[in-house]
Order: sequence, then C-alpha cells, then structure tokens
Amino acid sequence: MKIAFAAAPSELAQNALSRLVGKYGQVSLAEADVIVCLGGDGFLLETLLETLSYSLPVFGLNYGTVGFLMNEPGQCDHDLLERLKLAEPTVISPLHMTAQTRDGVVHEGVSFNDVYLFRETRQSARISIDVDNERRMDNLSCDGVILSTPAGSTAYNRSAHGPIIPLGAALLSLTPISPFSPRHWRGALLPAKAVVRFIMSEPVKRPVSAVAGSKEIRDVTEVTVYEELNIKATLLFDPGHSLSDRIIAEQFEG
Repeated sequence: MKIAFAAAPSELAQNALSRLVGKYGQVSLAEADVIVCLGGDGFLLETLLETLSYSLPVFGLNYGTVGFLMNEPGQCDHDLLERLKLAEPTVISPLHMTAQTRDGVVHEGVSFNDVYLFRETRQSARISIDVDNERRMDNLSCDGVILSTPAGSTAYNRSAHGPIIPLGAALLSLTPISPFSPRHWRGALLPAKAVVRFIMSEPVKRPVSAVAGSKEIRDVTEVTVYEELNIKATLLFDPGHSLSDRIIAEQFEG
C-alpha cells in the first residue's frame, strides 16, 4: 500500500511524520493509494479540501487537540498497514458557499463541517432566511447563524446547542448563535438538498462576516449555501470507531 503522509506544522505531528516516513516511505499524491493525515480535526478538513481532486481516502491520526474526526495513534509505528487494510470508510459531502459583499464582489468557499455567519461589531446581526426560495425567517436578530452537515454537527453547531445529526440522515442543521429575536427560536432541521439564502437586513450598520472552512468573507450582504452532494470524500476509521459510532456516542455524553 502506497501512502502519502500529510502533517500539521506542530512539533508533535512533525516528529510523527519523520518516524512514519522512515518506517513506511512517502509517495506523491499522484502515486498514493491513501493519505495518512497527522494532526487535528482542522488540519484534516484542510487536507480533504486540498486533495479532493485526487479522490483518495484519508486516514487521520490524532496529533492535535480534539480529534473527533481522527483515529488514535496507538501503535501506528508498527501496525499502520494492517489498520489501513481493516479501516472502515465513511463518505461525506461538503457545503458550498457563495457570498456577495457590499462592494458587489462574489466570493466562494467550501467546507465539510459548516458555514456560519457572525456579527463584526458590538451590534447584533439582523438576517432574513430563505429556504428553497421561500422566506422562512423575516428578521433574525442574533450573534450569528450556523448551517452544519452531519459530520460537522458535533463541532460549532453543538456548542451553539444545535442537534447532533447521525450520518446518513440526509439533513442539515440550521442553528442560531445567541438569538435575541425571536428569542426562543432554536433552529431547524432541513433536507440535505435544501438551498439556504441569508440576506443581511442592515449590512452597513450591522456588518456580518461569513466563514466556510478557512475562508472568511467580511461585510457580506447575501450568502447562499447548499450541500455539494455530487462531491464525495472518504474518511477511514478503525473498526468500531467510525464517525457514525462517534456521533451516536456523543449524544449520550454530558
């Protein structure tokens, strides 16, 4: 099995990279059968986006902080090839964001976790929300709002008290961040094929930024988000520790 290793810049990940390349070798992405990603969740998501065109499965080893999308390093210096042979695949799709700014420029971004909007100043954001060209929320006054995939539902979405979504549910989670009005709105579950459009009600007085992955677009006036169901990425997990298993387990933790 030919492995292309990718490692975060941290000392821990770089030390692991040196050991593993010395043990298993290193090939280019064009030659590889699999990518082994050394780092945390953020680095893994960056790697997925950067290597999409190669259609290679990615096996993450946690040399970061949370590691929800990663496997534990364990004895990888000795058993990595066997683990790769036994690994179970999970297929996920990203969200696509199109954001227009006050100067009329249109920006695009992609994220496997979520797309979120948040206020830039001390004043709350005021956002209208359309789903499939139908107005669903006239004026959400809030710190921001998150649209999350099932894979990202345990991340920022959960911190904002959004629901955890099992993989394969074909749903997206729409979750407000500190909503002021309507005060008791807790969000919505939407079909995976839904197209969500956010319109800033007062973009000059109440400026808003939009984030997809590592891309932040400031001073947006309108943002459209949908799941790119025709784009697939494959994550590999040790048996019994799949992403689906983790999402279920996360719902029973305090």
